[in-house]
Amino acid sequence: MLVGTPFHSRTAPLVRAQTWRRWAGHQVASAYDPHPDREYAAIRNSAALFDVSPLYKYRITGPDSARLLDRMVTRDVMKCAVGQVLYTPWCDAHGKVIDDGTISRLDETTFRLTSAEPNIRWLSMCGRGMNVAIEDISASTGALALQGPLSRDVLEAAGADVGGLKYFRATQSSLRKTPVWISRTGYTGDLGYEIWVDATRAVDVWDALMGAGASYGICPAGIWALDIARIEAGLVMLDVDYFSSHHAHIEDQKSTPYELSLGWAVSGTKGPFNGQDALRAEKQRGPAWRFVGIEIDWVSFEKLHQERGLAPHVPNVAWRSSHPLHRFGGQVGYCTSGTWSPLLKKYIALGHVQGDNAAPGTELELEITVEHRRKRPRATVRALPFFDSPRKKA
Repeated sequence: MLVGTPFHSRTAPLVRAQTWRRWAGHQVASAYDPHPDREYAAIRNSAALFDVSPLYKYRITGPDSARLLDRMVTRDVMKCAVGQVLYTPWCDAHGKVIDDGTISRLDETTFRLTSAEPNIRWLSMCGRGMNVAIEDISASTGALALQGPLSRDVLEAAGADVGGLKYFRATQSSLRKTPVWISRTGYTGDLGYEIWVDATRAVDVWDALMGAGASYGICPAGIWALDIARIEAGLVMLDVDYFSSHHAHIEDQKSTPYELSLGWAVSGTKGPFNGQDALRAEKQRGPAWRFVGIEIDWVSFEKLHQERGLAPHVPNVAWRSSHPLHRFGGQVGYCTSGTWSPLLKKYIALGHVQGDNAAPGTELELEITVEHRRKRPRATVRALPFFDSPRKKA
């Protein structure tokens, strides 16, 4: 049985199209309107408010808390300052990615880890023999993502002091007298913040933000709008763009950080961590695959539809399915998610290609279906992200 998030009493009456979806055992909105156009527009033009409470959240405390996380993830947690947030993947012993998420250092011995899947068993295994306490705070912590160019204005109107909060930093604050943690993070490639609150006070925070944001055009937004924005930002998604090595059926379903173009998140200097030897060897020889952006040529795409007497059609919701990529008559990769970008006015996708086909500008063909027939419009490898707003870090 699906359960509601701590914000369900506020979000449920707003889901006019009843476009509910399952996320980690919770009932969340795909969109509040029948289409995500207005919600996406708020991300790029004003402020969009997402309920991201289904994220798994863990509090790690104790003298060995930093040591545990440093052993588990690929980033150097020992260098993480109090109030800093790290995005990081973590791997098994063979260097294959299990999951990815953020680590926030709340004080010298306390961290908050977020993940897409349950990880308490893996945390416990990695922390065996260490002086550390691991607490699953997923149900007791509500989480909101406030994203868009006016998100800072909304927070300040609600009483938070975030004017000096830098990118990927976190601070304690309050919204209309409700204590919260605020991190300058998000999943849209734009200026944005995430707000963490005790579940018992969640509704108060929702009301504070919606009230303060009314004059700034704030808009509740669902997963459909978020999906479009995160593809524009070139951000990877578990179970869509890659699979956890713990759930993969065959080796070909597993990926390393280098194959996901996350090599920048693999420390080359810190002490031992899970998968370190395998990742060092891979860095030396180079990854077999790369995660890249794909731009579909519109003229070619349109022509293939016109040949069947059809107007070109792109969905207004991002797709999450596998589409083969070809070069010189052979398959060299596959796309995993794609969308029409309302901002860029381009048809874009995210995909995996074999290493020697990953250079930006490489010409490929994307396999699609036009009226039950397999067709191949032209496509081009693009560097990620497609969209990288200067507001995000400014």
